[in-house]
Amino acid sequence: MSIKLMVVDDDPAALELVKALVEPLGCEVLALEDSRHAAECVSEQKFDGIFVDVQMPDLDGFELTKIIRASRSNSAVPIVMITAFEDVETMRRGFKAGVTFFLTKPFNPEKLRGLLLAMGSAILRERRRSVRLPFRTTVTCRWGNEQAKVISVNISESGMLLESSSGLVSGQEINLDFTFWPNQEPLSLRAKIVHKETPGCMGVQFQDLTSEDQETIRQYISRGLKE
Repeated sequence: MSIKLMVVDDDPAALELVKALVEPLGCEVLALEDSRHAAECVSEQKFDGIFVDVQMPDLDGFELTKIIRASRSNSAVPIVMITAFEDVETMRRGFKAGVTFFLTKPFNPEKLRGLLLAMGSAILRERRRSVRLPFRTTVTCRWGNEQAKVISVNISESGMLLESSSGLVSGQEINLDFTFWPNQEPLSLRAKIVHKETPGCMGVQFQDLTSEDQETIRQYISRGLKE
């Protein structure tokens, strides 16, 4: 699975240099000169990592970083700030805005390779958190004195997509019982219905997961990412 990056810099030469250095490392790169366009893209596309230059017209790197952190799809991705300044104030403002790493100019393949390695664990965590793996199993939904068996569609670290069941509405809290593997002790999780989807599906968000349940879900998703 390739790494999808967005690189934002108003200097075309800098964009081409970054692309030339990271594409041979297995990265798919969206290179943008316009930071306003980049702000639109973070609301429409999911990225594994984002590079932003500090000094840009319209939205500078700090403002763009804040927009990325406020976005629904990319709020937790690693953000690299490209800068020619290694002063404390730039780093302080960058970290406050939500920057994860700094990359100083001039950069070379070794520096970028080392940075991508450092980003690797953060990228993997974010992929596991946001990825929705196909997952078909019978799930017992319980609420009050009622229960229903439904079929799951997919799963992420934060929730599941299930077939809808009559009597359930958005905002309602329910209990879910299901297993990942044969002979496994069933998981029993609290969840909240966050939206109803068509045709006939509902999204649920897990509530108050124990560390053991979180690790079980992560293990299942990690195996799926490796396959």
